[in-house]
Parts: sequence; C-alpha cells; structure tokens
Amino acid sequence: MAGTLKTVTDASFDDDVLKSDKPVLVDFWAAWCGPCRQIAPSLEAIAAEYGDEIEIVKLNIDENPETAAKYGVMSIPTLNVYQGGEVVKTIVGAKPKAAILRDLDGFVTSKA
Repeated sequence: MAGTLKTVTDASFDDDVLKSDKPVLVDFWAAWCGPCRQIAPSLEAIAAEYGDEIEIVKLNIDENPETAAKYGVMSIPTLNVYQGGEVVKTIVGAKPKAAILRDLDGFVTSKA
C-alpha cells in the first residue's frame, strides 16, 4: 500500500482517528510544504512496517482547517499520535525515519 496513506478530513476525523481501536498518527500537511513532502516516504515506510500496531493517516490543513485549528497545529509538518480519542504525542518538523520511530517508541515495537 505504498504511496496510499489514508486521507482523513474534518468530517471523518472523529470516526477515523478518535474512535480508532489502535493508535493513529495524523500527519498534518499541505501540498506547498517541502518538509511535509520530505517525510512522506518515511511515513509510508513506517505504515507498511508497523501498520498492525499504528495507523498513519494524512490531513491536509488547507482543505481541513477546522481540525488543525482545534488541535493548535501552528507549523507543519506536525505529527500527532491519538490514542483513546486524545493526543498522546506530538512530533513537529521533518525528521528522518529513524528519529520518527524513536519518537514512536511505546506505540510500535522496534524491529531493529
């Protein structure tokens, strides 16, 4: 499923993210954001490797400003991990895959 991370919207956010049984990492991004495009392949790789432990979805802040505003997303890329309907982790800025995985320790089982 490479290159096809699920897209969530303001309308689907509650069902897709807040009511999920497993942790969900939401990538708040925009088409014009270079660093957002830079981390996309890493997120897709993490989704492919750890999809049974954490779901990774994308939310375009230009098309869905309500959710971004509700969670105080001021700079992108912002990666929020939601568990049980709450933000349990926030990662801001572009990072290499290994650094993102370190930040997700506790949500995914290291395969290294």
